[in-house]
Amino acid sequence: MSKIKTLTTHGIKISVSTQYEADASNPMLKRFIHSYTINIENNSSRNVQLLSRFWLITDGDGSKREVKGEGVIGEQPKLYKGYSHTYSSWCPLTFPTGKMEGHFIMKDIDSDESLKVDIPSFSLIAGFKEN
Repeated sequence: MSKIKTLTTHGIKISVSTQYEADASNPMLKRFIHSYTINIENNSSRNVQLLSRFWLITDGDGSKREVKGEGVIGEQPKLYKGYSHTYSSWCPLTFPTGKMEGHFIMKDIDSDESLKVDIPSFSLIAGFKEN
């Protein structure tokens, strides 16, 4: 498991931890699977709802791809003041290493104001590449 990366934007704290999934990976086929867990803590004075996500994924050869979509794992959670939401997902790479960065779009439930909440950039490193 990786060190936890955290970043706070608009009082909303995003924490990320990652893990290389050796059992699901197949290096011979250039398939390296990494899982990540994200915890979203609403430490702001607002009640918010997560509407969408944006990811920029960089593979070990420098190639990039974007992933955009509604919510996270099919949900658009509401995070009231002091509440948190945790979810896990995964990312396939064609190289043993890479990185992910991105943001969530949230809205203030009371005012309908849109908020961009940054996700800390994090590395994806296959266990056999760590020293």
